[in-house]
Amino acid sequence: MTTAHTDDHSHADDDGHAPGSLRSYLIGFGLSVILTAIPFWLVMTGALDSKQGTALAIMALAVIQIVVHMVFFLHMNVRSENGWTMMALIFTLVLVVITLTGSLWVMYHLNTNMMPGHDMSQIP
Repeated sequence: MTTAHTDDHSHADDDGHAPGSLRSYLIGFGLSVILTAIPFWLVMTGALDSKQGTALAIMALAVIQIVVHMVFFLHMNVRSENGWTMMALIFTLVLVVITLTGSLWVMYHLNTNMMPGHDMSQIP
């Protein structure tokens, strides 16, 4: 008694390319390079006038880059593993927000409290 197994493992992502394909990795790599170059450009050119605006833009691009890595390199989507990957994405985003805001808070207070006699904004 032979049963046919019709499970097809060559399913495609929503954008039409198979997970783990060369095209998928190249798209992910290209997006990662762009999402790394934009914050570098923002800081080096001073394109945004406010430091807070620059920090918020960098944090937003960091979150987008994490999602790009999860989709193109870890192959996570809403359909796989009964939706647990979406829960992992939400959990990751919460951790990123906590880590980034905590890091900015710590750096601000280190600058303010560790060198009270010096004005760090005057240093080139």
